[in-house]
Amino acid sequence: MSHSLSVRALLTATLFLSAYAVRAAPVEPILDVHLHALPANDQGPPPLAMCTPMDPMPTWDQSRPVTETFLAPFKHPACKDPVWSPMTDEAVMRGTIAIMERRNVIGVVSGRFARVKAWRAAAPDRVLPSLMPDLPPRPNLAAELAGAKAKGDIAVLGELGFQYEGISPDDPKLEPIWAAAEANDIPVAIHMGPGPPGVAYAPGSGYRARLSSPLLLEEVLVRHPRLRVNVMHAGFPMLDDTLALLYAHPQVYLDTGVIVYTQPRPVFYRYLQALVDAGFGQRIMFGSDQMVWPETLERSIAVIEAAPFLSRAQKRDILYNNAARFLRLDAATQARHREMGQAPRRR
Repeated sequence: MSHSLSVRALLTATLFLSAYAVRAAPVEPILDVHLHALPANDQGPPPLAMCTPMDPMPTWDQSRPVTETFLAPFKHPACKDPVWSPMTDEAVMRGTIAIMERRNVIGVVSGRFARVKAWRAAAPDRVLPSLMPDLPPRPNLAAELAGAKAKGDIAVLGELGFQYEGISPDDPKLEPIWAAAEANDIPVAIHMGPGPPGVAYAPGSGYRARLSSPLLLEEVLVRHPRLRVNVMHAGFPMLDDTLALLYAHPQVYLDTGVIVYTQPRPVFYRYLQALVDAGFGQRIMFGSDQMVWPETLERSIAVIEAAPFLSRAQKRDILYNNAARFLRLDAATQARHREMGQAPRRR
């Protein structure tokens, strides 16, 4: 064999082995505790653009209808690289699952039962079902939750969007929900934080920003000390209230949903670092709040991975370990999640 052929053969073998190593490299699991199974038109008629981050935030000239004002950025985005929503329900689901497979994401997926069921059928190893109760609560809610849990049809109760109804979490009418969740040891995930800008003026909306305060959960927690609670959106931007609740109630966790990609990075990073610096790094869970923009999941992961003030161990806690503890995933389940990252992946 000539010298040139030997060199070419060696280069070919090296490239082949390098490509194989890339394909075989394990992908560490990520738990996204804030994913949605939604129809493509849930946020409005598609396609809709999402800027990551939303900067500048919208302004409203009240001579124009609020719906027109706040839909405009989603139809005519100002950013250079918006995420555009797919046109069909199937494309939203398939696009999201493709990213989940590539990044080894296991998601707590909330939505209506039929839609969550469809997502579980499409990706049974990657979907942990999260269901929303009726309001007002049904009289036999505790028994229904017990049955659903026994069949594996529910892992989390939520997203509880009482804030959009103008209902505080300590409202007496919600007491049956907290009692039923505690009795069945089912964690709850409650929206406490930002909604779409201007949502308080949407027809039928009860949204009030003051209901973002996590301190409104305090009486609920005292009455139900065994209740596991995820404060979605991390109570943003009410940092002091969030810190106070975390300090006084060590069973409370929170997630980074939506603020991880809608807020400018300096703002989000300041909020996240304040939580970590206060000693709560083991109670922060990754949440994307992916709705109808599949790529926001991947962009959200990138924000956590790029955080300059987090160690590798802290990033793994946020991206997986804290949620595994909150959800009480056993060792066998966590091992399976790691093994899922060994499977061949599309490049």
